[in-house]
Amino acid sequence: MGDNHNHVHIHKHEVRGKNLIFSILLNLLITIAQVVGGIISGSLALISDALHNFSDVLSLVFSLVAHKLSRRKASINNTFGYKRAELIAAFINAITLIVVALFLIYEASARLFHPEPIKSGLVIWLAILGIIVNGGSVLLLKKDSEHNLNMKSAYLHLLTDMMASVAVLVGGLLMKFYGWFWVDSLMTLLIAFYLIYVSYDLIKSATKMLMLFTPDYIDIKEIVREVHKIKGVNKLHHIHVWHLNDEELHLEAHLDCSDDIKLSEFNVLLHNVEILLFEKFHINHINIQPEFKKEDPKDFIVQD
Repeated sequence: MGDNHNHVHIHKHEVRGKNLIFSILLNLLITIAQVVGGIISGSLALISDALHNFSDVLSLVFSLVAHKLSRRKASINNTFGYKRAELIAAFINAITLIVVALFLIYEASARLFHPEPIKSGLVIWLAILGIIVNGGSVLLLKKDSEHNLNMKSAYLHLLTDMMASVAVLVGGLLMKFYGWFWVDSLMTLLIAFYLIYVSYDLIKSATKMLMLFTPDYIDIKEIVREVHKIKGVNKLHHIHVWHLNDEELHLEAHLDCSDDIKLSEFNVLLHNVEILLFEKFHINHINIQPEFKKEDPKDFIVQD
């Protein structure tokens, strides 16, 4: 008997790539303005914000390309299509956030104890512009970020940059009214540490999916217990559960039947297993190999 391979179709949230395009254009505009403003004013925090914004532009472009690739159909040479492209984009975007943060920590540490005079007025106005632009981009991507790891990575880039602009604004006001120029470096350090903080979970999630780890919320033993309650099942074993991407959760396993049944009867049994796995565990892509008293390892997890 061959494998029985089935999908359970579910409604998918349609991620809108055009929102990424709008965000790219907005961030390109603010990046150019902040670079020029940072050089003129002498503000490291403003330049760091511009650098973060530029990393946003690159990450958004990468996310857009990955989003387009993920929609390509499967082929003989690419049997899964490019569905994992967005996971790779999310992972790389998270890594770029860490790299930017480390660079900012290095630069800010050098200037923290040797602050330089800064034209705070320009810093304040450009920080306000950054808040408006990044705030608009955050609103554009918020809904998509709840359904897609790639979009979440782009959303986090923009959200942290909006927070960075808020920090730059606070620093600008303190420099203007109190002459505390060291605040510029302090705000840069706070921005950098926040980048590392928000990147950690994203890197962790993307790495687990790329490594085909079992999702944290899936209990393999619970799956086995529930499937074993179905009439006709002897033992579910040789189990693999993994995310292909945010939308597809796969299960692959061998199913030892309690009786030597016909294929048509196995189809009914398989349907019952599919419904259970989808409704209780949200597994929507199932590949089951039927067996009857086959001599092979019967462990839940088999090391090849």
